Amino acid sequence: MHFHPWRAIRAKRDITVQWTRLDGRLGHWCARTRTITLDPRQSQAERRCTATHELIHAELEHHGCQDEATELAVHKEAARRLIPLHPLGEALAWGAGHDDEDVADELWVDVDTLRTRLAHLHPAERGYLRARMARRDEDAA
Repeated sequence: MHFHPWRAIRAKRDITVQWTRLDGRLGHWCARTRTITLDPRQSQAERRCTATHELIHAELEHHGCQDEATELAVHKEAARRLIPLHPLGEALAWGAGHDDEDVADELWVDVDTLRTRLAHLHPAERGYLRARMARRDEDAA
């Protein structure tokens, strides 16, 4: 099942979402006003990823700019929520021979989020994906 950031934000009840053109950013969390600001020029997949990222900042009660390590941790968590392991395996099996854009589109995420998820897999997740790809290869033979 896909993670729905809009439902998660709505469930918080104290977070407002506003749409404003941002320079150099896709989104922003303001703890003082409890507002997630999203740039409306994003694709639907980008909006989904950015909303999830900013929601995690809200959940962690971050204030102001965060350091690189914190941003990476938030991005990894957003990728994990948005791309569950089983759908990732299916998309990779389907997308063999396709580029990252096609696989990301299949998963309803942006390419950066897909690449983050793949770069930070747990060893057990890597094992699952290797086995899934081996099954795909056996089925093709």
